[in-house]
Amino acid sequence: MTNQMTNRKQTNHKHKTPVTVLGLGAMGRALAGAFLKAGHPTTVWNRTPGKGDGLVARGAVRTATAAEAVRASDVVVVCLYDYEVSRAVLGPIAADLAGRVLVNLTSDTPERSREAAAWAAEQGIAYLDGAILVPVTVIGTADALLFHSGPRAVYERHEGTLKVLGGNTVYLGEDHGLAAVYDNALLDFFWTSMSGLVHAFALAGADGVKGSELAPYLSALLSIFPPAIESTAVEVDSGEYPGEEAPLATEAVNVDHIIHASAHRGLDVGALSGIKAVLDRAIAKGHGADGWTATIEAVRGVR
Repeated sequence: MTNQMTNRKQTNHKHKTPVTVLGLGAMGRALAGAFLKAGHPTTVWNRTPGKGDGLVARGAVRTATAAEAVRASDVVVVCLYDYEVSRAVLGPIAADLAGRVLVNLTSDTPERSREAAAWAAEQGIAYLDGAILVPVTVIGTADALLFHSGPRAVYERHEGTLKVLGGNTVYLGEDHGLAAVYDNALLDFFWTSMSGLVHAFALAGADGVKGSELAPYLSALLSIFPPAIESTAVEVDSGEYPGEEAPLATEAVNVDHIIHASAHRGLDVGALSGIKAVLDRAIAKGHGADGWTATIEAVRGVR
């Protein structure tokens, strides 16, 4: 029975697409680990030698050069610091990549994603651009959200392999820049929200309110966000910003109060001042009676 189980595992292993992972930072190791767990023959390489011992212990093959790692697999996944580093690694091994599928999960801008796709096309490399929207601990689970963009046929051919990294893997379209567009937009919302969260704790803390005392009410406040996101999306798409219940002119005064309270307590007001500046520009454009979504007209009008 033991031999039969071993033979079955070996057979399943042989049918899995070989994958190479270039870059063994925390995220790269998580990606390689997910492929290994799913039974994919996995080859790894890192610019700085010495990383990946744990992956090798689990069955990964570590190579001395990126070219050697690439030649080992049909699918090559890249996860490096940014596209400058990515290009520096991939440029010298373009000939080795030709005819293979390159999946770049390095975070950067849509412009750089499209430039990388153009370079890959010149080299005869099938190219998918991607983005990872979860921390390393979630990689390989049903909840992991990853975006991919590029040729649909290439994505569909390797969809099963790519979904090993996350159950919530989404194909966005042929435009290679789309994964970065979604990534940048979601992280824009995340980081500005986190900045506001930290500032709220600092503001309350300046008057002796502990974070743990304020936290339950901040959590309760989050319940308004799902419907607010949906309604804001409708307003942005339609260009109509109803403000009967909370016009911008009134909200600007409320933001001003928070700025004054923060400054009085010696807190940084840079982010709040930026918000107020956008509000003021929107009001100057004639949106004082409109709702908060009208600030998008000021955000769009800075160039």
